Amino acid sequence: MAVTYGQRCPVARALDVVGERWSLLILRDLLRHGPLRFQEFERRLPGVAPNTLSARLKTLEAQGVIATRLYAAHPPRYEYFLTGKGQALGPVLKALYAWGEQHG
Repeated sequence: MAVTYGQRCPVARALDVVGERWSLLILRDLLRHGPLRFQEFERRLPGVAPNTLSARLKTLEAQGVIATRLYAAHPPRYEYFLTGKGQALGPVLKALYAWGEQHG
């Protein structure tokens, strides 16, 4: 399980959900491209290890930010999509993008 800040501060609580490495980039890609499969994340996120990607996806799903749906039964394969909670992060990511453009 991920280490948390253990604080009541809203910023710390938000980071408990999306603050791990790769999490914001996963959300960025889902916001930009819609539902994605595991292999598509691997292609879009060069450098992410498969076990790390899997862990981040599981954490985001456990937090209710993303969800999965079956797209192939044999073998079972899933695609990931944003929940309402995840979609609500859109303005946050746009603000980070704008900040990165100006100051990055």
